[in-house]
Amino acid sequence: MIAGFDLPDAGRILLDGQDLADTPAERRPIHTVFQSYALFPHLTVAENVAFPLRMAGRPAAEARARTAETLDLVHLRDLAGHYPHEISGGQKQRVALARGLVNRPRLLLLDEPLGALDLKLREAMQVELIRLQREVGITFVFVTHAQPEALALSHRIAVMRDGVVEQLDEPSRIYGFPKNRFVADFIGNCNLIEAAVAAVADGGLRLAAAGLGEILAPADGQSGVGDQGVLALRPEQVRIAAGGLALANRFPGTVRDFLYVGDVTTYKVELDNGRLIEALLPNQAPGRARFFEIGDRVEVGWPKEAGHYVRD
Repeated sequence: MIAGFDLPDAGRILLDGQDLADTPAERRPIHTVFQSYALFPHLTVAENVAFPLRMAGRPAAEARARTAETLDLVHLRDLAGHYPHEISGGQKQRVALARGLVNRPRLLLLDEPLGALDLKLREAMQVELIRLQREVGITFVFVTHAQPEALALSHRIAVMRDGVVEQLDEPSRIYGFPKNRFVADFIGNCNLIEAAVAAVADGGLRLAAAGLGEILAPADGQSGVGDQGVLALRPEQVRIAAGGLALANRFPGTVRDFLYVGDVTTYKVELDNGRLIEALLPNQAPGRARFFEIGDRVEVGWPKEAGHYVRD
């Protein structure tokens, strides 16, 4: 709908205060970068980048200068004469970006542009996108199902469910202060502990969790005694030890599983009430990959300031 390929059933699409509804797609100051790159195989890198300028009827000299400038921006000047089948996936992605930027649109739409790249190349292209956006100063609307990518690239994130925006906010607030249970569960890994507000005192909340007892949590400025909800607690906020944790919230349990991914290990601990809690530990000890084994009795805990309470 922003690009003009479809029409909204209701509402308006405003760009710089102007409604785009009656503006044909080809006349909107908007370009799109597709997941499949959509490069013309019979055109060189430079010809692909210059294509929008040619369609706009720009003078040849201006088109050459603008193409060269944009190829420099994406570090592809040396490949200007190559064809798409002669370059790598990451280079094709940069060609597609250059073609989207060459006309200096007011808005650039990116439809999962990094989805076809391997992990290292994807991470490198994320850095490139951040640099490009900073240098050209064009607003990017970036669609992705990769949550780490959304958190890394965005100034603002919209989390949608069934066509409705559940929360629109800065990445750190989306992650650390989700508006509701859906956002907390959707973005990243999160422990959701069912609890009711037993008291509001000492600048915080006293929560009653079935089978666990009392949990101390930071105040949210909205919840009152009797409210039902969940404490959204990220695994990296949870400590795990053989015992003796000096934390406001601590509970005994048993290690049921773990997931080793190199730099960190995520442990799944079953508390004595049957509740599973995930705790993330950095693998910072040299040569040591596991701190606990399945079946080990441990204690998990977190400080009062950790977590974020959301009402149902």
